[in-house]
Amino acid sequence: MKTKFAALLLSSVSLAGCDALAPIETIECGATAQAECLNAWFDEKFEEQLAFSPITQTALGRKTDYDKIDDFSEEAQLQQLEWMRAATAQMEASFDYDELPDASKLSYDMWKFRLEQAERAWEFREQAYVLHQMGSAQSSLPTFLLTQHAVEDESDMQAFIARIGGIGTAMDQLLAAAQSNAEAGTRAPRFAYDAVILESTNLTTGAPFDEGEPSAMWDGVERHLTSLFESQAITEERANELREEARAALTEQFAPAYGRVVAWYEEDRPNTSEDTIGVTALPNGEAFYAASLKEMTTTDLSADDIHQIGLDEVARIKTEMRAIMKQVGFEGDLQDFFEFTRTDAQFFYQDNDAGAQEYIDQAKAHIDTLTARLPEFFGTLPKAPLEVRRVEPFREQDGAAQHYQPGTPDGSRPGIYYAHLSDMTSMPIPELESIAYHEGNPGHHMQLSIAQELEGVPKFQSQGGFISAYGEGWALYTELLAKEMGGYQDPYSDFGRLSSEIWRAIRLVVDTGIHAKGWSEEEAVQYALENSPNPETAVRSEVQRYYVLPGQATSYKIGMIRIQELRAKAEAELGEDFDIRGFHDTILGGGSVPLSILETRIDQWIESVKAR
Repeated sequence: MKTKFAALLLSSVSLAGCDALAPIETIECGATAQAECLNAWFDEKFEEQLAFSPITQTALGRKTDYDKIDDFSEEAQLQQLEWMRAATAQMEASFDYDELPDASKLSYDMWKFRLEQAERAWEFREQAYVLHQMGSAQSSLPTFLLTQHAVEDESDMQAFIARIGGIGTAMDQLLAAAQSNAEAGTRAPRFAYDAVILESTNLTTGAPFDEGEPSAMWDGVERHLTSLFESQAITEERANELREEARAALTEQFAPAYGRVVAWYEEDRPNTSEDTIGVTALPNGEAFYAASLKEMTTTDLSADDIHQIGLDEVARIKTEMRAIMKQVGFEGDLQDFFEFTRTDAQFFYQDNDAGAQEYIDQAKAHIDTLTARLPEFFGTLPKAPLEVRRVEPFREQDGAAQHYQPGTPDGSRPGIYYAHLSDMTSMPIPELESIAYHEGNPGHHMQLSIAQELEGVPKFQSQGGFISAYGEGWALYTELLAKEMGGYQDPYSDFGRLSSEIWRAIRLVVDTGIHAKGWSEEEAVQYALENSPNPETAVRSEVQRYYVLPGQATSYKIGMIRIQELRAKAEAELGEDFDIRGFHDTILGGGSVPLSILETRIDQWIESVKAR
């Protein structure tokens, strides 16, 4: 069958050169197979879409648009959406879905899913919290510049300085969005305002903004200049010139923009509710929360469905916890055991820098031990290196969740597992092992690195973004998989694994309780404390996370349960022919996908094994 696909119209990866609404010329595929033709189209479109985001280009290890920051204006959002609509319409008109092989059908479905995501984001743009305490732009943009923008020569340094000014422009755009949403009735909780004010102030305190110690941004400037000078890439005179250019960008563009953010958030703070409320109390909030659950779980489960699954899972995991409590000979009930593991000194490192380093060293040791056993459970292994680091001081928060930052597809920048270690009393040792597996191997690092390194899969799938139910479901699944692989030799660490799992079940209950059932913040905190051993500092930080990221916390357990169901199905249907390595390679071999497409992939794998 003859098929048409789009000719690449962009002559540059510059956003300024993109005219998404122009008529798109199509060409005949001729003798080229439809699947090959479609994949070529996908890769062209990936490059076009990548032109919208200089940040993503850098994240992927490219140095195109290296002196730019993304355009966060509403006009730019609409331009990207209209580009996606046009591209999807072209795909539908140019390719016969029924004639495609199974792998191409999955890619076709994934492309349409990405458009559905973009449509939801646009429809509910006025309901979203623009800036908040969970790694939003006021902290993530400086973090990106300091950790992902490599400076290897003078031009890289000039681009670094240009991006300092670009962050100022971006913050003004994001502030305008926050102000517009506030006018529409959407304001983040008061604690989120406080976090934005604090983080923005921290970033603009110290040299070169005042006479204090070097700020995080100035430290980055000096570090790069020193490196360039010592490598003889620049002279001392040129280093001084670049230093003054950086000073000007920080004091004349960066700091004033952050000052405007602080000023407005302080001025608008009294307009926030004294009682923290869920998003369903906001204009169009019920529809927004339903859409958020669909986005985060990639299912049609209702808030009531998810709430009940959470209650059932909490009850089940408590039974397993009691078994470990008996195993270690603890006298008392489960609440007593929670209090024991929550408060006893043996379960915490010292609350200082030395204790923080012990935590990082132990996390590395657990990951290294399990990494040696990966070939027994996986056919495809990640090539990218992994590092464990403490979160930078300007964005570190007591009790905040740990997280992972992907490396580059070529391995030039490692994947990084970040830990918030400013309050070691909120970082219990029993949970350290499961978290290390979740963020490192065989969790996020393995999943995201393998995705980036996939061959024969369209780049928009392998490098095009993170789907929470799949990614977080996989990482939680691997916490349990690690037990099969020989982890958790200490029963308290196995209890920590269950503590981690029950927390994800609690999230189902608390997230839906807050946003669909009218729970207060205190009700949510008390439910979590009654059903987990987590310290109160960590619990309050987590509950506040659910307020500003509605639905996101439900993705972990829903995704894990679905992966477990798919494995049970494959084991039952294949019997002795079931290969755990083949199953895991199939789960990880298509990039980040919604759960429905993941199920299709596993069904196809099962049939292929049967056919052999």
